[in-house]
Amino acid sequence: MNIHARLLHLVFLVAASFLLATRTAHAREEIRTETVQFGQGENSSSIEDSISGYEIVDYVLRAGKGQYMNVSMATDNTGNYFNILAPGEDEVAMFNGSVSENQFEGTLPDSGTYKVRVYLMRSAARRNEVANYRLEVIIDGETTPMTGADDDAPESAAATRAGKGDFDATGQVPCAQYSGQPMGQCDFGVSRASGGTATVVVTRPDGTTRALFFIEGKFNSADTAEADGYPEYSAGRERDLNLIRVGEERYEIPDAVIFGG
Repeated sequence: MNIHARLLHLVFLVAASFLLATRTAHAREEIRTETVQFGQGENSSSIEDSISGYEIVDYVLRAGKGQYMNVSMATDNTGNYFNILAPGEDEVAMFNGSVSENQFEGTLPDSGTYKVRVYLMRSAARRNEVANYRLEVIIDGETTPMTGADDDAPESAAATRAGKGDFDATGQVPCAQYSGQPMGQCDFGVSRASGGTATVVVTRPDGTTRALFFIEGKFNSADTAEADGYPEYSAGRERDLNLIRVGEERYEIPDAVIFGG
């Protein structure tokens, strides 16, 4: 084989390897969609299924604003959780099971198609663990007329206003974007609703933003996405400070930011 043929062969192998790696990465992140089925005259459904590694399943169902929803999951894997995504939303969860445990109960803020997204935490997915679970979904009650964001769903109202840049207050909070980076000051804007509900949008040192969601004065979730690898997040408290981690990122959010004053 002459040198030109060898070079062509090498280029082909590299291209083939890249294509295979790309297809594997996309396959790993694909989301399987299943429709939640309710029997005739019934308002509940029970689903038994399993996932492994980076598999994700979206269980979709239509429901109306003002209806009551109860979703719970029993699983044999401690890294197995579900999120709930509101109609029209593909990334930001209105409920996050890894923060609030695998039990949701509440009144729905909008009419449309909801997604119950079942997944394994990244640490379990990397080990290609398997989760066998039983998902219970209950929908009950009458819908209410569409009137836009209101006090029935303060978290929705706060997030909507924050998305428009309609903030109740702005300022700076301590933050760090990378592991080992000393805490600095990051700009923030906060949109508040009733009952200690708030959306805090922090501008990170690199100029990008991170939204942090609070319900009843407690950290609920962050706007993680596929683009940043769905980093895991957690929260603790120190006096009047909410100490939040999102992947390598660290934030210190005082109660005064959430409640005002």
